[in-house]
Amino acid sequence: MTIRPLLAAALATTAITLASAQAPAVVETSKLGPQVGATVTSFSGVDQFGKSHTLASAMGPKGAMLVFFRSADW
Repeated sequence: MTIRPLLAAALATTAITLASAQAPAVVETSKLGPQVGATVTSFSGVDQFGKSHTLASAMGPKGAMLVFFRSADW
């Protein structure tokens, strides 16, 4: 058996698999978490060094910006 038929079969299988793949679902971000400008309830948490933080401790004279980051390696 030669390599060409095997290569052709592998390419055809790959093309069929890619063509039949479904598009990812659309996520409605307006329904996730607090929206820009919204007031959030008070919260507290502990950082990686064991220090406690609250919303009040993060507030500055112009407010605070909350950024929630979800890492894949948690």
